[in-house]
Amino acid sequence: MKYYLIAGEASGDLHASNLMRAILKEDPKAEFRFWGGDLMQDVGGTLVKHYKELAFMGFIEVLANLRTILSNISFCKKDILAFNPDAIIFIDYPGFNLRIAKWAKKQGFATHYYISPQIWAWKEGRIKGIKQSVDEMYVILPFEKSFYEDKHNFPVHFVGNPLIDAIANREGISLAAFQEKHKLPNKPIIAIIPGSRKQEIRKMLHVMLDLVEEYADYHFVIAGAPGQDPEFYAATIGNKPVSLVFGETYNLMDVAHAALVTSGTATLETALFKVPEVVCYKGSYISYLIAKQVIKLEYISLVNLIMDKEAVTELIQGDFNIKNLRTELNKLLDPKFRNKIKEDYDRLERVLGGEGASANTAKLIVESLKKI
Repeated sequence: MKYYLIAGEASGDLHASNLMRAILKEDPKAEFRFWGGDLMQDVGGTLVKHYKELAFMGFIEVLANLRTILSNISFCKKDILAFNPDAIIFIDYPGFNLRIAKWAKKQGFATHYYISPQIWAWKEGRIKGIKQSVDEMYVILPFEKSFYEDKHNFPVHFVGNPLIDAIANREGISLAAFQEKHKLPNKPIIAIIPGSRKQEIRKMLHVMLDLVEEYADYHFVIAGAPGQDPEFYAATIGNKPVSLVFGETYNLMDVAHAALVTSGTATLETALFKVPEVVCYKGSYISYLIAKQVIKLEYISLVNLIMDKEAVTELIQGDFNIKNLRTELNKLLDPKFRNKIKEDYDRLERVLGGEGASANTAKLIVESLKKI
């Protein structure tokens, strides 16, 4: 059977590539055509557009590139018609994918959505379009199933979380090997994961780095974001005794003793690596006030949302300061406190359902197509 996949970000490329491998086990003659990245291309099939061509973030940038975005949507529709797939699989990336799904459903294509848009956080009104346009939704967070089914009467499949697969199926690295590779001192490592966008890195990193010289027994390592240049970090780092590594965030999590993490998917990844963390976030004051009105959630980190309690400390906006950060980092270095966090992490992994998200989703997709 023929499958057309659309992933618009690096994380989507990762999860889609694992899904493609799982589909091949269920359907060895599967043909793939896709929007995605290098990881999907490694599996096989035809790459139509790389996600790096699609990375328009923020209201102003979207407006500035509106002609390109509309052109991409038009081209995608024509490309789907020419390929005539048995199924279209959308991976997150809602701004683009929901538009294509609405059109594809009217054309009679089978529409499958893997990794739900986070409409439980904001833009809940998108549920109407999802119910009209998506044949099957595969969710990766346990509370999403009740959100869709109990609140909106839309049946979905909870398949587990693909991050567990991504972490479990990789080769790890030892602390000694990581230190040798990057010429680091022989000290326990504290990871700094300050986000991926320039604006948030500027807001977060300088506060995180203010702690460095107080912890001489540890070495701080910054996870450089894909697409950012070392020079961008240099102005903030200055002469501080820290290291900067790119393309090795998972290796860094493998060896970190503790972590300071900007809110986002990285908070859940850090927890699944069993690294004690403090979650941090600070935006502009106006953006924060708007977000407070739009996003009605008790927590900002996926760890706490899934656990429905404050398993990890969140330092948000005014609470994100050097005094509070020092207090929380000291807790992370205390053995008793670390054990408590790791017990919560073990429960978190059980709640997420263990390994198998890609295999579960692939089986459901292929079985549904066989019924058509």
